[in-house]
Amino acid sequence: MSEERYSRQTLFAPIGKVGQEKLIKAHVLVIGAGALGTNTTELLVRAGIGKLTIIDRDYVEWSNLQRQQLYTEEDAATRLPKAVAAENRLRQLNSECEIEGIVADVGPVELEHYCHHVDLIIDATDNFETRMLINDVSQKYKIPWIYGGCTGSYGVSFTVIPSLTPCLSCLLGTLPMTGETCDTVGVISPAVQIVTAHQVAEALKILVGDFKALRGTLLYFDIWKNEHASINVAAMKKDDCLSCGHVPIYPFLNGEHQTRTAVLCGRESVQIRPADAHERDLEALAEQLNRVGEKVEANPYLINSVVEGYRMVIFRDGRALIHGTKDLVMAKSLYNRYIGG
Repeated sequence: MSEERYSRQTLFAPIGKVGQEKLIKAHVLVIGAGALGTNTTELLVRAGIGKLTIIDRDYVEWSNLQRQQLYTEEDAATRLPKAVAAENRLRQLNSECEIEGIVADVGPVELEHYCHHVDLIIDATDNFETRMLINDVSQKYKIPWIYGGCTGSYGVSFTVIPSLTPCLSCLLGTLPMTGETCDTVGVISPAVQIVTAHQVAEALKILVGDFKALRGTLLYFDIWKNEHASINVAAMKKDDCLSCGHVPIYPFLNGEHQTRTAVLCGRESVQIRPADAHERDLEALAEQLNRVGEKVEANPYLINSVVEGYRMVIFRDGRALIHGTKDLVMAKSLYNRYIGG
């Protein structure tokens, strides 16, 4: 470890050299590599985290560049998967960190697989289904996790410590949720930066073992309206909670709760996740689509094709994004016709 590299951080007494050594030995799992994910991972890597695992299902688009700071125009032009682009960029920022980018949709199986030997999980996703999975895995394996979300100029964050704080299931009905997404009302980068600043600050406290310094409240703000609130939710922990109560059953880890076909985060797009996930021959599939598609582009990770006026992006594991529709039946029909199970 280069002492000079982290000198300003080790001069900060609550971290110091002992805390820095703990950071170097820590492993953090970040779910999502969008606005929150790119910001949190960059801060963690610059801070000298030992190992970072990033999981994301999407690829870089031009609209991402306004706030997703790890990505370049070339990444957007080639539709590089976010996990791959993030890993590439983060390796350039700190070669001392072990970084693994995983292109995958996060379901119960994936999350339970990748959570082992992890010290902390950070939520950088865009939907509550995945957050509830994170919440149940956190409780089952006693791993702290940090919730975060933002749309428009609004942001929210909360740190969940198993056995000590309420979990996300306890807080449902209390969280200020509007149903808005960044694709419906937009988002400004200062809101992203504030959420990630709070997430990473809490992460550093956990990883160096300074649990007494944790905020302990649900943080809410609207930077445009100059509103800020820190709500004490300790009393909201429920003894009968199915995720963290006296007799937990971790309901969201049940495969029945996993959506196979879903409209994505306010976008006119549908994700199809095949029940039988296995590696596809992308070259052969590209040749098939060339015979029926108006335009077919490919890289080592995915195929982008326009068929019947709909843009389809197919990943190697058979997962696909059908752009241009919110109709689940239509999307599934296109998938079955041109991609197969």
